[in-house]
Amino acid sequence: MQKFNSLKSIPAYLPIVNIDTDMIIPKQFLKTIKRTGLGKNLFYEMRYDENGKENKDFILNNDPFNKSKILIVGKNFGCGSSREHAPWALLDFGVTCVISSSYADIFYSNCFKNGILPIILEEEKIKELSEYSKRKEEIFIDLKKEKIIYGNNEIEFDIDPFKKKCLLEGLDDIALSLKKSDQMDFFEKKLKENKPWIFND
Repeated sequence: MQKFNSLKSIPAYLPIVNIDTDMIIPKQFLKTIKRTGLGKNLFYEMRYDENGKENKDFILNNDPFNKSKILIVGKNFGCGSSREHAPWALLDFGVTCVISSSYADIFYSNCFKNGILPIILEEEKIKELSEYSKRKEEIFIDLKKEKIIYGNNEIEFDIDPFKKKCLLEGLDDIALSLKKSDQMDFFEKKLKENKPWIFND
C-alpha cells in the first residue's frame, strides 16, 4: 500500500447525499479480484450515458476534475453493501482523499486499508472547500499535522492515531501481520516443541 503523507490537488465537488457503493462501482464490475482497472467504471451510471459515451455534465469527465485526487461529497458516503471494490475504484481513478460530513462505517474502514484518507468535516467547512472546486483552485492536505490548508485558511481534522499511523507508513492488513512474523515464527516453534503430534509434516 502506498504511504500517505500530504496531498495537493484541485478538489472535485460531488454534492450528492447517500452515494452508495453500487453508485461508486456498479455490481456488474465486481467479478474481478484485482485492485486495478476499476477506475474507468467509477460512478459508471453517472459518468456514461446508455450508449457508453461520457456524460459531459458529470464533473469527473471534465478537465481539471478528471485528474482530481480529492473528492468532496455529500453526507453518508459509501453506504449500501460493503464491497471493497468501492475504494479500489476510487484509488484506481486517482482519488486518495475523500471529504464528507459522514461515511458508512465499513466503507470508512476500507478506505484506510487501501491507502485512502477519508476526512470528516462539518457541512459549513465543506461548503467553504467546495468554493475552491468551483474556482478550480488547489487545496493542501497535511496528514501529519491533521490540517487542510486552502488560501490563507486552514481546517483541523481528527483521525484515529492507529489509522493515521497505517496511512503514514503504508500498512494494510497484510503488512501489519507481516510485522509480527517473528512473533508468529517463535510461537510456531514453541508449539512444535511442546505439541509435536499436531503437526503432520
